[in-house]
Amino acid sequence: MINKAIVKIHPRLAVVMHDLLMVWFAWTTITSIRWSFEVARPQLGLFGPEVGLVLLAQGVIFWSTGLYKGLWRFASLPDLWNIGRAAILGALSISVTLFLYNRLATVPRTVLLLYPLVLAVLLGLPRLAYRYWKDSRLDFLSRSPAMRVLVLGAGRAGDSLVRGLVRENRYRVVGMLDDNPKVRGARIHGVPVLGTLDQLTDLARETAAQMLLIAMPSANSAQMQRVVGLCEETGLPFRTMPRLADVVAGRSSLGELKEVAIEDLLGREQVQLDWISIRTGISGKRVLVTGGGGSIGSELCRQVARLGAESLTILELSEFNLYRIEQEIRREFPDLLLDARIGDCGDPVGCERVFATARPHVVFHAAAYKHVPLLQEQVREAFRNNVLGTHVVAQAADRHGVECFVLISTDKAVNPSSVMGACKRAAEIYCQNFAAQSQTRFITVRFGNVLDSAGSVVPLFREQIRSGGPVTVTHPEITRYFMTIPEACQLILQAGVLGKGGEIFALDMGEPVKIAYLAEQMIRLAGKQPGRDIEVVFTGLRSGEKLFEELFHPLENYQATAHAKIFLAQPRSMGWALLTALLQQAREAVNDFDEEQLRRILDQLLPEFATREPEATATVIAFAARPN
Repeated sequence: MINKAIVKIHPRLAVVMHDLLMVWFAWTTITSIRWSFEVARPQLGLFGPEVGLVLLAQGVIFWSTGLYKGLWRFASLPDLWNIGRAAILGALSISVTLFLYNRLATVPRTVLLLYPLVLAVLLGLPRLAYRYWKDSRLDFLSRSPAMRVLVLGAGRAGDSLVRGLVRENRYRVVGMLDDNPKVRGARIHGVPVLGTLDQLTDLARETAAQMLLIAMPSANSAQMQRVVGLCEETGLPFRTMPRLADVVAGRSSLGELKEVAIEDLLGREQVQLDWISIRTGISGKRVLVTGGGGSIGSELCRQVARLGAESLTILELSEFNLYRIEQEIRREFPDLLLDARIGDCGDPVGCERVFATARPHVVFHAAAYKHVPLLQEQVREAFRNNVLGTHVVAQAADRHGVECFVLISTDKAVNPSSVMGACKRAAEIYCQNFAAQSQTRFITVRFGNVLDSAGSVVPLFREQIRSGGPVTVTHPEITRYFMTIPEACQLILQAGVLGKGGEIFALDMGEPVKIAYLAEQMIRLAGKQPGRDIEVVFTGLRSGEKLFEELFHPLENYQATAHAKIFLAQPRSMGWALLTALLQQAREAVNDFDEEQLRRILDQLLPEFATREPEATATVIAFAARPN
């Protein structure tokens, strides 16, 4: 215990002793030199009462200005400014102290003027010298030599990254690259900017670089694709700094280095949201999230907690998923009133109890089955959960006076070719038409695939690559829209604020991405070559699967909203009596396990949906590797 205390105290004590020694040296030296020009000079000792008072006054100033909170290892301009301030304040404090002691009888005025200048130099130079030595010295005790790295990007992020790397003995920054001609030939923390990104291959070879570090957190997907392509041409490993959106959201830190993820290549520019209106719609409100343990639901819980909700109730069927998000929310937001409930949205009694207890102002209905092939032959479960579950929750929301109900839908509900899509479209129809019967604002938000969500293609490809392949793609031309989970949830929150009731909002998903391209990029990001290290095979479209997804039906006549990334689809009305009658028939068919009747009901609800479709032809095609 004593040894630990000594270890903690010793370094700081040494700094204090050094600084007081410099104070003594500066004061006695300047005083002696000044009095040497006088014939009649007082007899001054090196350790008299006057010197003691000087050390005491200056020491108090050192401590009060926080001089010992900084470390010599990281001494910088703010530390030098603090030293100068402490020296000036110390001179003033010494003047007052000695005036009270002896009316400054033995202190020439020039001493008080020169003392802070000399002291600042005596304190600052050792600190800078120590930092320079620590930053530049070679670690001879290290068993491995420093890794030679090239930094791509010479902006603020590159500056911050290099400043951190020069302190590490593990890395040696041999140069920086940037397309900005203004920084060409400049030196940043002693590191030269060697050329442009297009010169990467040649410069990596000339500098004998061993790793590439991408310092471009604000780069869009097209820019990242270009940079990653250039990095791959070198054959060297590469890492990147996190995107600014992840830093702002607290998911990453700016100085963190990570492997380039597929999200970095497919992501879009950061979405600009009206956070004032979003916070107004959530702050101080009681919020219920169904399916709160899923990919979208759990992120909605995080966003709601950050926005200052009065309470958050999570309804989730999966015990494990509920436990996981509950632990996270309680850890990150300990002051939030949180209620985690295991429950099925299709259970009217259970839902009624949840609503009666939580008394929510806002409901985000994210609970749904979403796996297209699995649901294709399980019509009862798809209808029971995705349609009747929505009906149960919506009815409870109406009875308990919920202000806003947001249904999370999918692009697969547009011209549905699958049971899953048809059931989500049926849920949309119900919420659209129920809005006219209720005081609750019923709003539907529709979007495409979400990167890295549970059951999506990204974790599947990642596992297939980890297992050595092959990576399976259904069709060479199949495309999908993608967005990140946080972006999807933020736009859901924004749409909830925009909606007046009865609307279907579709999120701008950007450009569709070929799944084959996605597979190819994920293989390359794993450090392997498609067609050589990992085979890609095309297995044929599965039942209910479309080549291209749509965000709007031709009859919906979509239009722009106040937000550039959110569009409004014109509702297609349906007779309320017919709708309620069909849902009652569906409930009876579910109880009787009559899937044929459920298919007929879907045909009546959605004339454009064909429940009988030709069996998909499965083919296996080897991926043709691109020439390197």
